[in-house]
Amino acid sequence: HSGYGYIHAPLADSGDAAVRRVERFVEKPDIDTAAGFLADGNYFWNCGIFLFRPSALVRELRRHAPAVCAEVERAMAGATTDGLFVRPDATAFAAAENISIDFAVMERSSEILVVPVEFAWSDVGSWDAVREMLPADEQGNVLEGEVIALDVTNSLIRSDADMTVAVVGLDNVLCVITHDAAFIAPLSRAQDAKLVVEELRRRGHPRADEPAQAHRPWGSYQTMDRGDRFQTKRLVVKPGGQLSLQKHHHRSEHWIVVNGTAEVTLGSEVRLLQENESLYIPAGTLHRLRNPGKMPLRLIEVQCGHYLGEDDIVRLDDDYGRTAGGEHGASPGES
Repeated sequence: HSGYGYIHAPLADSGDAAVRRVERFVEKPDIDTAAGFLADGNYFWNCGIFLFRPSALVRELRRHAPAVCAEVERAMAGATTDGLFVRPDATAFAAAENISIDFAVMERSSEILVVPVEFAWSDVGSWDAVREMLPADEQGNVLEGEVIALDVTNSLIRSDADMTVAVVGLDNVLCVITHDAAFIAPLSRAQDAKLVVEELRRRGHPRADEPAQAHRPWGSYQTMDRGDRFQTKRLVVKPGGQLSLQKHHHRSEHWIVVNGTAEVTLGSEVRLLQENESLYIPAGTLHRLRNPGKMPLRLIEVQCGHYLGEDDIVRLDDDYGRTAGGEHGASPGES
């Protein structure tokens, strides 16, 4: 397989094949090199399952990536807790180098051992791996969602969006539709989805890192539609969940309850909204949303204004410790 990283761990002089010392890690090879690894017999797929004492990992991190270790320790020294959540200091953590544990420690340490094992395994790291794991129809297709496939073979067609996807006359194709993006490619290039993400980041596009549905301690939100002066979100608030007490300078909002009961603080007034009831929130008005019921609260939020940036928020009170410094980066859907 050319899509996995490998571990080179020759048989020890003692002949013990159960535990071997790692000589080196090898990044994803081309297919001919991978075939040579297989024939050699001393190369193994790196499944990324690590076992260690925390003290051992910290020791090796200090040795091989001291700057990363210092920022992480500073972040944890300034961490706050609320319930089950431990929140490292955001500024310190963001200052740490963006590097994987593989590159920072595992590929640099001389203290790594490997236990070769044989079992069915996939890292499910690409869409072609997803297709291999799912049952296919008589044409070799895996179809999920509202899909129409005519004269299509050996393909994965998946739709998570509220739309009909029609594919005609294709073979070995990948087509994945989410609520805010579509990815279409030959199955042989399924792993190149990462190249698309890199290009989106290069262009500064928010979809590179902002999922269509974002989960928060109080529930989740999903952006449904957006334009120059409006944005629509669907919010789900868990029973007992509560968003921050906040206000916005540049936008007004309209909340429409579609399921459940909403307890809404608007200025000094507290109101209960039932299904199909709504509330208008003018710009600059303090407001808060809470689910006092035993069932999930679902509502539609419509934002209107000349500026809809996620940094237009001032928190006055928050269950999750995000009022310090007037944290930006969230709307009521994220609060």
